[in-house]
Amino acid sequence: MADSKVVLATKNYLAEAKIRGHFVVSDTLKPDGGDDNGPTPVEYLLTAIGACVAVTLRMYAERRKWDVGKITVHVYQLKDENDSYLSEEISFEKQLTELQRERLLVFASKCPVAKMVKGETRIESKII
Repeated sequence: MADSKVVLATKNYLAEAKIRGHFVVSDTLKPDGGDDNGPTPVEYLLTAIGACVAVTLRMYAERRKWDVGKITVHVYQLKDENDSYLSEEISFEKQLTELQRERLLVFASKCPVAKMVKGETRIESKII
């Protein structure tokens, strides 16, 4: 079971999180009232998606014994007249066949974090 405990400090929007034995901070940008002491929550989300997609693709490629080299996933938030949405650009160090590209693109959407973001995970909240 994965978990994270986040404590919002009394100083603006600086949040401290403990994840297993790791400590990370999150903040908002100065124009948004923070002090920019760490990535924003959205930046962490984009990073989590990118990392998950890259790992998922590496696992899939290794099972098929495909040498794809370095995998780069650039995830960014865009806004249009209706809403905001996320976009991924995935690249590989090695040249791929068209079949490999098609299969890897299918598996990119199967990463657990992307599935959570797409609304496939229920979130239950309670005040304790």
